[in-house]
Amino acid sequence: MPPAAAQPDLSNAVWRASSYSNGQGGDCLQIADQVPGPIPIRDSKNPTGPALFFPAPAWSGFLTALATGGLT
Repeated sequence: MPPAAAQPDLSNAVWRASSYSNGQGGDCLQIADQVPGPIPIRDSKNPTGPALFFPAPAWSGFLTALATGGLT
């Protein structure tokens, strides 16, 4: 198994809520923009918890599939 890639420092990351969030901070994803490398995603209910990192092409493909009904 290859070694795990170093994760970027997210201590100063600016997180934004999903556009589908209800504005109350519950049950949504947060995305940190302007972080080089993979896209960090976290659970809004656990902001100090771990983030998942997705390669930009994979995240873009996922969003496209959501928008076009490609996930059923």
